[in-house]
Amino acid sequence: MRHDAHVFSNGHHWLSGRVLLLMAITALPLTLAACSQSNTSASDAKPDQSDAITTQTVQEAKITNQEVRKAEVAPIMTPVTTQSTLLKNVSATVYKDPNCGCCKDWVSYAEGHGVDANTQHPKDLSLFKERYGVPQNMRACHTTVTTDGYVFEGHVPAKHMAQFLASPPSDAIGLAVPGMPVGSPGMKNGDKFTPYQVMQINKDGSTEVYAAIESVQQQL
Repeated sequence: MRHDAHVFSNGHHWLSGRVLLLMAITALPLTLAACSQSNTSASDAKPDQSDAITTQTVQEAKITNQEVRKAEVAPIMTPVTTQSTLLKNVSATVYKDPNCGCCKDWVSYAEGHGVDANTQHPKDLSLFKERYGVPQNMRACHTTVTTDGYVFEGHVPAKHMAQFLASPPSDAIGLAVPGMPVGSPGMKNGDKFTPYQVMQINKDGSTEVYAAIESVQQQL
């Protein structure tokens, strides 16, 4: 009886050992699979930082290249100084001969600087020059009279017209450029230029120098 119990005990230990070994072998693939999934999840959750840095660097490089190309293509916006609005609020009547080419050129010049010009061609220009008080020695080919009564005789530069109208001398009726100086507005002849004076015409018939023009640049 004691022998049988010993045999049973040994058999029980042997069987238990086999069962435990079998369980360990069966659990091993599951453990390995779980570890594999854990590593894969960790890899997916934390991407390689070097790849992210590389992608960001490439994107920044693309943006920089685009900005450079835009800078190369975009025109340089340089402020442009223009005189086209010097006389934008000025309306005037220009009395001239219908066949006078330089008078027509001066009218175009004045309109280019903003003057609203109404051109008339009277049979006798001298009558209008006398009417508006232009002295004989100040007369030129055309007479311009603004709506507020100021007189500009001949090829007066827009620059000086604007200066006069901005602050008219109390004793003056206008300005004059006697004759037809070569190189004055409306009298362009290549590179030729003759110095001239812009004269101030006073109410009492007297005149005085308003501006001395020694070069083309001084009348611009």
